[in-house]
Formats: sequence, C-alpha cells, structure tokens
Amino acid sequence: MATTTTTAQRPSQSTTLVILGASLGTMFEWYDFFLYGALAGNIAAHFFSAADETTAFIFALAAFAAGFLVRPFGAVIFGRVGDVVGRKNTFLATMAIMGLATFLVGLLPTYDQVGMTAPLLLVGLRILQGLAIGGEYGGAAIYVAEHAPPNRRGFQTSFINATATLGLLLSLFVIMGTRAALSADDFADWGWRIPFLVSVVLLAISIWIRMRLEESPVFRRMKEEAATSKAPLAEAFGSWANIKPVLLALFVGMSGSTTIWYTAHFYSLFFLQRVLKVDGFTTNLMLAAALVIGGPTYVFFGWLSDKIGRRLVILGGYALAIVLTFTLFHQLTEAANPALAEAQATAPVIVSADQSACSFQFDPLGRTSFDRRSCDIAKSYLTHAGINYANAALDRGAGAEVHIGDKTVPVPDPRLVPPEQLKAQIAKFGEDMGAALEAAGYPREAAPASIDVPYVIAIVAFLIILSAMTYAPLAAMMVELFPARIRYTSMSVPYHIGAGWIGGFLPTTAFAIVAATGDIYSGLWYPVIATAVSLVVGIFALPETFERPIGH
Repeated sequence: MATTTTTAQRPSQSTTLVILGASLGTMFEWYDFFLYGALAGNIAAHFFSAADETTAFIFALAAFAAGFLVRPFGAVIFGRVGDVVGRKNTFLATMAIMGLATFLVGLLPTYDQVGMTAPLLLVGLRILQGLAIGGEYGGAAIYVAEHAPPNRRGFQTSFINATATLGLLLSLFVIMGTRAALSADDFADWGWRIPFLVSVVLLAISIWIRMRLEESPVFRRMKEEAATSKAPLAEAFGSWANIKPVLLALFVGMSGSTTIWYTAHFYSLFFLQRVLKVDGFTTNLMLAAALVIGGPTYVFFGWLSDKIGRRLVILGGYALAIVLTFTLFHQLTEAANPALAEAQATAPVIVSADQSACSFQFDPLGRTSFDRRSCDIAKSYLTHAGINYANAALDRGAGAEVHIGDKTVPVPDPRLVPPEQLKAQIAKFGEDMGAALEAAGYPREAAPASIDVPYVIAIVAFLIILSAMTYAPLAAMMVELFPARIRYTSMSVPYHIGAGWIGGFLPTTAFAIVAATGDIYSGLWYPVIATAVSLVVGIFALPETFERPIGH
C-alpha cells in the first residue's frame, strides 16, 4: 500500500508549474482584498458618502467584511465540488468568479450617481468574491500538498502563503504607481478604479496557467479506485472522529494565525493611516518595504516545519505574538508620530463624567446623534479626531469635563443650555478642544520629517515575520489533518470560518472597540485573546502531523 501511495503522489508535471498555478490564484485573491483594504478611504467616500467620515469608513470596512462573512458558505459549496469533481476544475472556477468580481468593482457607479444602489452593488460583488474565495485557498493548498514529497510538503505549500504577501505588495505598487501618475484630486475622483481594472491582466494569466495543470495525483488515484466520497459534507461532519480535526483546525490553526496575519498586514496599515495620521503614500511605501523583508520568511518557516515539525513553529509564533503585540504597536506610535506619542505621555486626555450617562461610542448605521449628554459630546469629538483618552468617574448627574494635561475644557451640558443655543455651544467646544490639543502638542497629522521610516519598516516587518511563523506551516498541517476523500470540504470550512469570520472581522471589530473605549490600543485585545485561545488549546490538543502520509 505504501508503494501505491508513493506512486500516486509522484508528480507528472513540473513542481514549478504546480506551485505557480496554485499560488497565482492566491496572489490574485489577496491582491483584490488588499486593494480594497488599502483603498477603504476612497471606497467610503464614493459609496457611503451619506454618512459622516468615521461612520463611512466603518461602513466601508463592514462591506469589506461582507465578503468574509460568506466565505464559509463558499467553502461548503466548493469544498463538496472539490471532493466530488476534482481539485483542478474547482479552483479554476473559483478563480474566474473571483477575478470577474474584482474587475467589476472598478466599473461600479457611485452613491452620488445612483444612490443606495451603489453600496448594494458593491456588497453584492464582495459576497460573490467571498463565495469564490471559499473554494480557493483549500484547493490550492491541497493541490500543492498532494503533489509534494512528504519531506518538502511544508516548504512547497508555504509558497501559497508567501504569494498572499506578494498580492499585497503588487496591490501597493499598482496603487502607488497610479497615485504617482495622477494628481491627488484625479486619483480621489476616478483614479482609484484603475487598480481594480488592471487586475484583468492578472486574471487572464492565472486562468491560462491553471488550464495547463493536470489533476492531483491523489485525486486521480481515488477516482480510479472509486474511492471518492459521495457525500463529503455528511462524512466530514457526521462523526466525532472527523469533526475533532475540524475543530482543531479552527481553534488552533486558524484563530491565532489568521488574527496575527490580519494584524500584521491590515491592522498595521489602518493604524498608521487612521490613528497615527501618516499619509497614505508614505504608509504604503513603508508597508511595501516591510513586505519585501518579511515576505520571504514564509518560505523559511515552511521549510523549518519540515525539519522540526509544524506544532513547534506555530505555537512558538503564538507565544511571541501574545507577548509582543502591544509593545510593538506602542513602538509604532513613537516611530511614526513621535509628536503624538509625546503629547499622549505629557498631556494625557481624560474624560471625567458620570459614566452611566455615557453612550457606547459606535454608530454603524450613522443615525445616532451624540449631542444629548455632555459625556457623549466630549467622547464624540475625541473619537472623530482619533484622540486617545482615558475615563474618570464623576458623581451621578455631574456634567462632563475634558482634561488635557493640566488644562480643563468644559463641555456644554444639554440639560443647562437652551436648545436653540446648543449647536453653537458644541461648535465652540470643538474650537476650544482644537486649540487646547494643539497647545498640548497633539498634531493634526504625522510630520513626514519626524517619521523614523527605518524603524517603522522594521516593526511592521517583524509583525509580518510573526505572521509567517504561524501561517507558513498552516497549509501543510491542515492538509495532513484530514483524509483525502473529504479533505477539500474538511479543510476549507474551518479555514474560511477562521479567515472569514475570526480574521476578516478584525479591522471592523478592532476599530469599534477603539471607538467605544477611547484607547487607541484597545483593539489589539482582539488578536491577543484569539491567539491565546489557540496557544492554550494547541498545547494540550494539537498533534504533530508533519510525518503523516496523505495519500488516503
């Protein structure tokens, strides 16, 4: 039997073509998602312009997350197809659907042109992309792993994760090239569409290469022996023996690795732009440099997992991420906007109020007016200005005050101000706050000359390296957890619940936490807690898989 398995896994086409064909799809997948993430501000301005700036940005992130929401359903649909019909044709179909949806985003009308139809069309395309992506990663990882020699499985599948980083790098280069070729106004008006439209070239190349691929040798053998599953969903989730590795893949493999990955690649981008107020071009340039440094380590950690095992590499990365995440983001503040870091240290902002009279500062529908209580007026201003603040309790019924270092700025109390004067009083409060913050050294934006560019690049590169440590061995480990006949379904569902729901909602959830608490670092609790769950469960329950045969 061992001889049959070895023969079945011997590739009949070049390893380079196998890896390239599978990896190009992943690169295209993440090119699109990174593109949307990097242009979230432009998306917000054109498709959610009816809301205020902060709410529009949250809406844009929510539309971004809609694609992640449906990914597990795509995994169910295409996972079954992959187990019944085959690996190659399934991820050829997912590539075509995904690529077409990306291209069409560049052609959509805006809110100003067609009203609510614009965001609805955008969300519809995100959903279509999410469904297709649900069948993409699993198919690519399985296809490469079922061709790879057992002692190089981690190394060869790690290229899939490495090309995800290349997708981000490519999207950044296209965005920066487009920005450089156009004026700022033209890019904001229509130039943001170009990166979506040029994706059709990558789509054509990817489909052409995938059409040249042969079916996986493991799947071919199963077809010859009539050993494929007739009902992979029922088989995958119909017994504890098959459900247990699904749960391990989700709570150990995906919960930690995907949140670390999104923190490194996405949240760092949003944090630099939205919180630290670094301009978009500089942020993209620094992130691109960090990707060039950190991206190749995916292949290194994939190779290392073939030598010492998947378990040690992944759990070691989790432990480092838990310990270092908060420190790294504090260092990022000092490096990217030292004036802001100094102001926070020397003149911290504190909102003193009756905390029972403070609303939850998150308005995803853009319909809440935070002007009925003094606490809400103060926190709403600080949230929209992106200012870090702490809370202090006052007696019940007391009006709010904002302390900026040793200076106190009174907040208008709607209970004491005539209704016809409230709007003017709130505007005056805004002017007083702006002057007080400026006097305390709070910058409106990061001064380009003050940014420690090499240090920012080093910090983000280290975050990417932590991501590589936990993500690179993941594809091989998940393939090795499941039997071949239900592998596509069993692997894709937990992967996309983790990547789609746990990881995909990280930016939106993290910024909502920041908006609600006032602490610009509080959103980091999301990835830290998720990673801690993975580490603890992994220590006690994750088996070592790197020497397992995968032919059956």
